[in-house]
Amino acid sequence: MCISGESVRMVGFPALFKGADFLLRGKENMAQAAAAPKKKVAGLGGEKLHVWPYLVRLEFLCALLTIIALTVWSIVIDAPLEEAANPTKTPNPSKAPWYFLGLQDVLVYFDPWFAGVVAPVLIIVGLMLIPYLDVNPKGNGYYTYHERKTAIWVYSFGFLVLWIALIIMGVFLRGPGWNLFMPWQYWDPHKVVALVNVDLPYAFGVRTYNGAMLFGGAVIIGYFAVGTAIYFFMERKALKSVGFLRMFLKIELFLIMMGIVIKIVLRLGFNIKYVWVTPWFNI
Repeated sequence: MCISGESVRMVGFPALFKGADFLLRGKENMAQAAAAPKKKVAGLGGEKLHVWPYLVRLEFLCALLTIIALTVWSIVIDAPLEEAANPTKTPNPSKAPWYFLGLQDVLVYFDPWFAGVVAPVLIIVGLMLIPYLDVNPKGNGYYTYHERKTAIWVYSFGFLVLWIALIIMGVFLRGPGWNLFMPWQYWDPHKVVALVNVDLPYAFGVRTYNGAMLFGGAVIIGYFAVGTAIYFFMERKALKSVGFLRMFLKIELFLIMMGIVIKIVLRLGFNIKYVWVTPWFNI
């Protein structure tokens, strides 16, 4: 979906005039609020500040700068609209909308049943479970980084690496044939890439079908078992207060997230197609 420059200008310019009046009045409100006595917040050791005008003023400034940037962008750069769709010609590459390109790129590393069904369900369910799994009261009602470093880094890693990075890769690095092109390379529609991918058991010398199935199952089960055991050992003091189910779900979701990253690295760096091969599914 594209936003035309005219629509942005119709919204942006009235907001600029309203913003100037808001900022002028904001100084008066700030002066009045500064003269009022401030209260200490129990347990935080800081001062209690009113949402208005302190927080609202900063949020409005951010919104105003965003509107200005979008207005300038819409004037300088035209919307990247292509020609009308031709039902007799399939584009190469055929890409999903940009916000789904991350999932489309996951199809390179996993089968459709996982990339198109399991992965989206895990993302939605995992985000829904965060308020119920994260019972740490620190950071509720105020901003803090030092008290929630692990939570912030884990969420940022999942969002930036498993969503934003894959979208960027799908938009700028995936060319004809869904081949991987560096930014300085020409998108050659006739490029042919030799398929040299092998399964993980084969890379370790396992040649029989049953042996490969057992080897891959041992790797997957061992990965989750060892990761879960290490987490429970490190967080054993919090087991009684947090609860077994919460801790179990947290570590399993984290291991799945890291497992997707590991699988992407194995495919791109070592040409590993599947880790676990079975008659029913492949991972």
